[in-house]
Amino acid sequence: MTDTEEKLEKETEKWLEKLKNEDFETVGDGGKMFLENIEAYTKDAEYFLEEGDLIRAFEAVVWAWSWLEIGEEMDELNR
Repeated sequence: MTDTEEKLEKETEKWLEKLKNEDFETVGDGGKMFLENIEAYTKDAEYFLEEGDLIRAFEAVVWAWSWLEIGEEMDELNR
């Protein structure tokens, strides 16, 4: 594994761990959709990480965080 791959793997694991430790709940009518997408992208990130597909793993964790932050901004999720 190259240095870049190691860094990408560690960064993905770090953000996955932070995401799993977030305590959030649905608020608005669309909150369920946001929660479902966060969970789906989190599972995708874990799967790709296990498969060694580091770029897709990182991309998926970024999408999970995006759904979380957008849901929060739209008052659909609370942390």
